[in-house]
Amino acid sequence: MLAAAILAGGESRRMGSPKPLQTIHGKTFVEHLLCATRHPRVGLRRIVLGAGAEEIRARIDAGDVSIVLNTEWQKGPLSSIRAAIRSLPDGASEGLILCPVDHPLVSQRLVARLIEEFDRNGKRIVVPTFSGRRGHPVIFSAALYDELLAASDEVGARQVVRAHPQEIAEVATDEEGVVLNLNDPEALRRASRSGNS
Repeated sequence: MLAAAILAGGESRRMGSPKPLQTIHGKTFVEHLLCATRHPRVGLRRIVLGAGAEEIRARIDAGDVSIVLNTEWQKGPLSSIRAAIRSLPDGASEGLILCPVDHPLVSQRLVARLIEEFDRNGKRIVVPTFSGRRGHPVIFSAALYDELLAASDEVGARQVVRAHPQEIAEVATDEEGVVLNLNDPEALRRASRSGNS
């Protein structure tokens, strides 16, 4: 079984209002990622909240997805990854799909392809690429949880990726959403106009 975590603990300072609640193509960022991570192999899902958690929690329909509160969100994105890992029962997951909330435009089909690659080749890290650029979401094997927990706040999960160059499987995609970081109003306007989905 795999787990999936929507990482939504940041302050949304550049966006000006909570990113999880922003809408594009008729859905909030969180709704897009909840849809994308529905898969028979994904048995545990988490939404990690930090800044503005109570407002966001009150305005999203998480359904049966657990909400995890990251009390150390000021330390950066890695703190939300740590909160997600610590929320998982010991030994319950083979890997974790990390979905930053500001990369909402990824499809269920793409996530299924990443999972298929993770299951097929035994690599510890699976990452999508668009035009040669690595993007999100990324799957980390449970064998790397301890390294993610111990990584430095400044470097974040990239520290673990860099430590295992031979353990990375890349999945090429034509979905530009894997590299579209919608973290400010102008990026959101451009993506809305371009019809990326």
